[in-house]
Amino acid sequence: MEVGDIVVRKSYGKDITFRIIDIKYTGDGYIYTLKGINLRIIADSSADDLELISEGKCTQYEQVFSRKINTSIKKILINRSDIKNYTRSVVTRSAGVNEKKELAFGRPGKILHVDGDAEYLDVCLKVYKQLALEAVGKVIAEKDQPKQVLDIVKAVKPDIVVITGHDAVAKGTKDYMDLKNYRNSKYFIETVTELRNYEPGYDNLVIFAGACQSHYEAILDAGANFASSPSRVLIHCLDPVFVCEKVAYTNIEKVVAIKEALENTISGSKGIGGLQTRGKYREGFPKSQYS
Repeated sequence: MEVGDIVVRKSYGKDITFRIIDIKYTGDGYIYTLKGINLRIIADSSADDLELISEGKCTQYEQVFSRKINTSIKKILINRSDIKNYTRSVVTRSAGVNEKKELAFGRPGKILHVDGDAEYLDVCLKVYKQLALEAVGKVIAEKDQPKQVLDIVKAVKPDIVVITGHDAVAKGTKDYMDLKNYRNSKYFIETVTELRNYEPGYDNLVIFAGACQSHYEAILDAGANFASSPSRVLIHCLDPVFVCEKVAYTNIEKVVAIKEALENTISGSKGIGGLQTRGKYREGFPKSQYS
């Protein structure tokens, strides 16, 4: 097996599809470093536990993920269309004349997505575009995020910031509240702290932070609006995208209920949680005839 090959782990029931990203030789044989195709997970494995699969072949679990993603995207776009049509009809009636629906317009919140993994970020940016969201992506290693995030935020001026990458809780951990048992949670916490010191208002700057199995409680305590992972489960790489979409396209007059923010995520309330947050979508009227 070589770097770039697609594999599954036999000891885990071939549940997650991985790509081999590194191979090291030890006295006991080769150790393969794996990265989840859809789930934000890095793992090590010996050769005898791995099974090669073809590039186009998906495991049953991956097929489930794909169906959920497609369903979420379709649901979001249908729901957004219904809201826009309703909003435009209300604007038309309030104007007291038979104006064209196209005269109303709106602006969703702008997103800055900081990710420790370039491949996952690329996947997220494609879906942001598919969902008609303005998103700027930056690849920054988790350990460097606290030092670099403020300069980027000042330059981009986002409404919503995503801080993510890779994380994990130590194998055999019994104390899930001890930050020392987490791979990168401390960096997410430091980054959120930097952002909240810069902008204390939860509705002025909306923050999503965390990755797979992150220290959910500590990240929220640091000032995040949304975080992972309440049940210390693996989260899907697109979970932050679906949360941000809900906030970005919810009218600024409304508060996003937590369950509504999570309804289109893949991992649900076991993987993502947070606080009530005001939407970032601003309606406008009339629309310029020149735009």
